[in-house]
Amino acid sequence: MKTQLYILCLLVFFISMGCHQMKKTDSERKSDVNVAGNEQFEIPEIIIPLSTDLNLKEDTFLINNLELLGKIWGFLKYHHPEIASGKYDWDNELFQFMPEYLKVKEIGQRDETLLNWIEKYGEISPCATCRETSAQAYLKPDFLWVEKGQMSIDLKKKIMEIYRNRYQGPGSHYIRMVRQIGNPELLNEKSYPSTLLNTSCRLLALFRYWNIVQYFFPYKYLTEKNWDEVLKIYIPSFILLKTELDYQLSVLQLTSEINDTHAAHLQGAMKVDSLRGGMQAPFRVQFIENKLVVTYYYDPELKGSAGLEVGDFITHVNGKKIEYIVDSIKSYYPASNEEVRKMNLANDLVRSNSNTIHIDYNSSGIKKQKELTLYNRNSLDMRDKLDFFAGKKTSYDSILIENDSSFIGYITLKTIREHEIENIKKAFNHSKGIIIDIRNYPSTFVPFLLGTYFVSKDVPFAKFTLGEINNPGEFNFIPMENKIPKSKEPYKGILVVIVNEKTISQAEYTAMAFRAGDNTVILGSQTAGADGNVSYINLPGGLQTMFSGIGVYYPDGGETQRIGIVPDIKVKPTIKGIREGRDELLEKAIEIIKNDSKWNEIKRRQSKPMFFL
Repeated sequence: MKTQLYILCLLVFFISMGCHQMKKTDSERKSDVNVAGNEQFEIPEIIIPLSTDLNLKEDTFLINNLELLGKIWGFLKYHHPEIASGKYDWDNELFQFMPEYLKVKEIGQRDETLLNWIEKYGEISPCATCRETSAQAYLKPDFLWVEKGQMSIDLKKKIMEIYRNRYQGPGSHYIRMVRQIGNPELLNEKSYPSTLLNTSCRLLALFRYWNIVQYFFPYKYLTEKNWDEVLKIYIPSFILLKTELDYQLSVLQLTSEINDTHAAHLQGAMKVDSLRGGMQAPFRVQFIENKLVVTYYYDPELKGSAGLEVGDFITHVNGKKIEYIVDSIKSYYPASNEEVRKMNLANDLVRSNSNTIHIDYNSSGIKKQKELTLYNRNSLDMRDKLDFFAGKKTSYDSILIENDSSFIGYITLKTIREHEIENIKKAFNHSKGIIIDIRNYPSTFVPFLLGTYFVSKDVPFAKFTLGEINNPGEFNFIPMENKIPKSKEPYKGILVVIVNEKTISQAEYTAMAFRAGDNTVILGSQTAGADGNVSYINLPGGLQTMFSGIGVYYPDGGETQRIGIVPDIKVKPTIKGIREGRDELLEKAIEIIKNDSKWNEIKRRQSKPMFFL
């Protein structure tokens, strides 16, 4: 029991690091490349006779064959004892095999070629420790591609024979689970320089990524597209693309398919960044009421020359409707849900390589046009300025209630420090209510340090699934639930937690913890929907992407991935509120605490399923 508790505590600690603090430095990434044995060798260029219209019978045969090769290559990488142990350079084995494989003319010849290739790596010894997948497993290995695949009986038998006698460790050459945490760490994956990105290397990138998701992504079942079909869909584009930019854009689209906001940033995609432009409008924009609204200026002195007022909304850029532009580029912005996707792409709509863009906009009901001057992005302070606590020395303060002797405590997690927490408890112990603002990324991990203040008994608030390295594709809930321990002197007032699409990863986990409080209400809008420790994937071309490596759920098994933290009370900013400079979510939180009848109504509705106000 003590061992389980120790492991759980470590897991919670690393979740506290989230996607922000686990980001690797340049020196660490260089070290990874060295560990991976990134020595260069001649990567054979292959000619794949695929037509651009993809209408030929030969095209279908070729794509189907490459799909099967990609799946078998990945399966062997993580299951075949001789390959998973690192005896072979598995990238190079693929490169050497493809020219022969591409010569096959019919299915029987293809399957025989694959069988001969597999048998080249030796006989499989019986495995005494390979267990069957647990009947209680939350996710089980998916072999429908074998069971229903159009391949010979002998090839199917060989694949399943390898599975029954698969590699059992002590450690795979290509994958290990982070010690005492459990998210996957991808090992020895070479990051080939872009100058070597021939067709072989591009297909390797596709095969590598697809198989990592197939076996080690805890939320594969939540993707919009059936993951089994994604590999086949992307084979043509990875073959036919011509430039490094095309490749980076294709990788962005591929990573979008897992519907995970942790994949939003593709490191090393310099061509994409250059395409989006180095010049920026002097103001931040945000989608509010489905309009692209000016929310504030990075530098107020630029407002006069720009001419737009806060609250104005842009309808066209360079003659194109905003809706049309969004629809054309959204697949290049990986996200768990549409709210966070629109947040991430909004400011790129007023970004360019030109010094100006032509905009159509609406100002207080009047339609206007303007040639808008842009500024070098490096010259603008683009940090988020919509912050109640901007410039304050502490992360907490009191909000006085008019015509009342009581007060409300306000805390932002953006700047909170551990040493402040005891002071917060003392300062707000007699407040009528407390507002915790998590429209940000917490600077300190507080689910237990502060969360315990709001519970009068031990309360479970989350549980996790971890992957099984000895049975890739299996995920199980760990034995213990994550609990907030009771406080000796719990807070008696109301707790309102504010969230929105900026609430991601550790912030979402923190909101789950506060939700367990005795008198808590979550207010705001859909969060980013990306919870769990991140894992990194190195891809050819010097690219690196991420994904959520641990499954995070409510104690009853309720989802958080993609859905995010669903607020009890849904409140979003309005254009009117932006024009008036108001924080409508904060105003609503104050109203709930001030109004006793409002709070009583909320508590009554919270006792019913799917409560919203």
